[in-house]
Amino acid sequence: MFASFMIHAWEAATVVAVVAGLVGFFTVLRGAAFAAHALPNGAFAGAAGAVLLGASTLAGLGVFSVAGAGMIAGLGRRARSDVATALTIVLMLALGDLFLSRTSEYAPEIFALLFGEVLAVSTGELWPTVAIAVVCIVAVVVLYRPLMLSSVSPDVAEARGVNPRVMDLAFLVIVALVTTMAVPVVGSLLIFSLLIGPPAVARSFTNRPSAAMGLSMLFALVTVWAAIAVSYETNLPIGFFVGAIGALSYTVGRGWTAWHDRRMGPGKRGERDVLDASRRHGGAF
Repeated sequence: MFASFMIHAWEAATVVAVVAGLVGFFTVLRGAAFAAHALPNGAFAGAAGAVLLGASTLAGLGVFSVAGAGMIAGLGRRARSDVATALTIVLMLALGDLFLSRTSEYAPEIFALLFGEVLAVSTGELWPTVAIAVVCIVAVVVLYRPLMLSSVSPDVAEARGVNPRVMDLAFLVIVALVTTMAVPVVGSLLIFSLLIGPPAVARSFTNRPSAAMGLSMLFALVTVWAAIAVSYETNLPIGFFVGAIGALSYTVGRGWTAWHDRRMGPGKRGERDVLDASRRHGGAF
């Protein structure tokens, strides 16, 4: 399990899990699950185009991810965000279909980019992943306060001088960078699991932003580590275990929330909600 060829797998998966858990917290908080689903799937078309042109698939992923983020943010100013996201993914997938129809040499890479090749990560692929991960973490740290405020209360954010549209675009660009970093490792379908599952579970256990972010990263790490270990022992796809562990964890989290709310009772639960709202809109900022 810790043979030399597995070292890069553990390292790459750890980097992806940490960043996905961090950015995923804001994805769930902002209700941006559809965008987190659209960008990785749309960016897949960029990789197809890069192969057709003989360019780097990482560059293709990056260009299409950022372009998709800009399109969602731009269209979202004049239409509902879900409509803008849907139109973006439709256009990007249509382009992907066009690119795939022009080449017959892409079949082996289709599976890898859809479901990931974490066990085949090389040194040359690891360092770009680490570099983009650092950029994502720095961006979240720098934008933490306005991003948090615009996530929980856009009206209050605007009143305090934070432009919600700018924050929407900034956040989508961060998700685009996560997509670029993660798709070659865990695939366009599985990064969505890591962006949504662990953060959703974390919010079942706490409403404190810092604690929720920490738990989100921890749950994402446990998910990918457990998936790699069990996949290695069973020779079954890692993707199956990532999805299954994520779904099971969320079920446990919702069960904990239901039990905890019943234990607290309606009065204390209401008091807790008021305190949480006060913390989010007051002292937390």
